[in-house]
Amino acid sequence: MATSFSTIQVAAAGGILKITLNRPDSLNALNEQMSIELAAALRMAERDRQLRCVVITGAGRAFCSGQDVRVVHERYVASDDPQAMDFGTLLRQKYNPVISRIRTLEKPVIAGVNGVAAGAGVSLALACDLRICARSAVFKLAFVDLGLVPDMGATLTLLRHVGHARAAELCFLSEKVSAEEALAYGLVNRLADNEQFEATVSDMAARLAESPTRAIGLTKRALNRAWTATLEDQLEYEAFLQHTAGKTVDHREGVAAFIEKRPPKFEGR
Repeated sequence: MATSFSTIQVAAAGGILKITLNRPDSLNALNEQMSIELAAALRMAERDRQLRCVVITGAGRAFCSGQDVRVVHERYVASDDPQAMDFGTLLRQKYNPVISRIRTLEKPVIAGVNGVAAGAGVSLALACDLRICARSAVFKLAFVDLGLVPDMGATLTLLRHVGHARAAELCFLSEKVSAEEALAYGLVNRLADNEQFEATVSDMAARLAESPTRAIGLTKRALNRAWTATLEDQLEYEAFLQHTAGKTVDHREGVAAFIEKRPPKFEGR
């Protein structure tokens, strides 16, 4: 791809956009530049009809260790102003737009959690549609260790995945969660041995990239809305989305393939 990035790597092949967080020396800690580049890469995925699935993973031994605390410390050392680090503005202008783009992108997004996911790294993984983690991966909601509150949507997504009691435990105690525990808690969808991790992620991404992208996008809309909808509202919204899906090329192909007893060849439209 022509676009040049300094904190992430992007590669497109087979309808899949792979975004690799690429600050391994800091365990892929988030900074403002990375948030800008992530948003730009997600815009690319949104605009390119040939791209039908997105994978977000990390370089080296971590997925993402959260906000770069060294940046926070440097700002505090450089200024006596207690407002030297404006987390509210940082979230509203830089990090939250990334989460919004993931959730509104009408294509499936996989978090390939290859290693440590801490703080905002957990938030980033939870914002994705599916999570596959390596057996060596570790999760830690580390916000309370810094006297902070879980952000980037984690108080909502975590609650939806694991329930109130487990969410409170993970947030309040900031204990490490192994890959096996994460699977049992419902934090992740699949667990892969380290040697099979990349192949497992690639196989899932390829399967999704060959699926009816419009139907997945519309389903994603429905799932997003269901978090706050009443049953009556959701029934009507599903009817609206089904009306839309029923007019797609992929729907016609799915019906034809079923009748002809052959695998469907979806085009993503």
